Amino acid sequence: MKLGINTYTFMWSIGFQFGDRAARPARPMTAFDLLGKARELGVRVVQVGPNLPLDRLAAAELDAFTAQAQAWNIDLELGTRGLETDHLRRQLALAQRIGARLLRTIPELSGQLVAAQVIPGYLAALLSALEASDMVLALENGNLPAAELRWAIEAAGSPRIGVVLDMVNSLAVSEGWKQVTETLVPQTMCLHLKDFTVRRFWNMMGFTVEGRPAGAGQIDLPWLFNALKASPYDYNVIIELWPPEQTTLEETIALEHVWAAESVANLRRYVKD
Repeated sequence: MKLGINTYTFMWSIGFQFGDRAARPARPMTAFDLLGKARELGVRVVQVGPNLPLDRLAAAELDAFTAQAQAWNIDLELGTRGLETDHLRRQLALAQRIGARLLRTIPELSGQLVAAQVIPGYLAALLSALEASDMVLALENGNLPAAELRWAIEAAGSPRIGVVLDMVNSLAVSEGWKQVTETLVPQTMCLHLKDFTVRRFWNMMGFTVEGRPAGAGQIDLPWLFNALKASPYDYNVIIELWPPEQTTLEETIALEHVWAAESVANLRRYVKD
């Protein structure tokens, strides 16, 4: 088990757009900056997701990125979205090129949620490629009830296919994070660790969910890491953050970096590398 960061640790720093709203930093964080941040924080894994796609780098840049990670003793993992067979085969080839052994994806097609029943067929089409590349494919939860995702992966019937556990994502399908953890622990190949707090509105009619640094919210870390002892995989712990928007983008980015450092410090009680 190693501690790491990914491109969702620093969403504000990288920049993004949803609909007609966007966050555009004056100097967006690059993949090379993310490596530098990992070195600064003293973590040994960087997982690059689709919000900073490596396949947009020129070949020379990609080789330089890989070489820098190797020089700094940083393991790489790759993240993408979708179940389309040709797309995942290309992503597996990219993961091989950068020396990653885990490919994370979201179980969707053309950006749309899919029913659990269609997932095993797409996974079966990847088995030979996973074997040939000595890779594992991990599906992130959050769009499907945890029991349905577990069923789909069990139906695929391969130890090379498992889960990226993100307990907080499943709030979107109204499942408690402990329930999700207990359901998916046997298939957990990677942990996306977000922390959060739930607060009532002042009028007591409803709640708001906000991110917190790891160890500063409502996730019971001792319970979580004890439960994850049941995972058969040597999973890495990847910090993700939900910093609330501040008055300016610069202030939000500054908070993101403060929270990343605080999260690493808090998690060192559990992940020693």
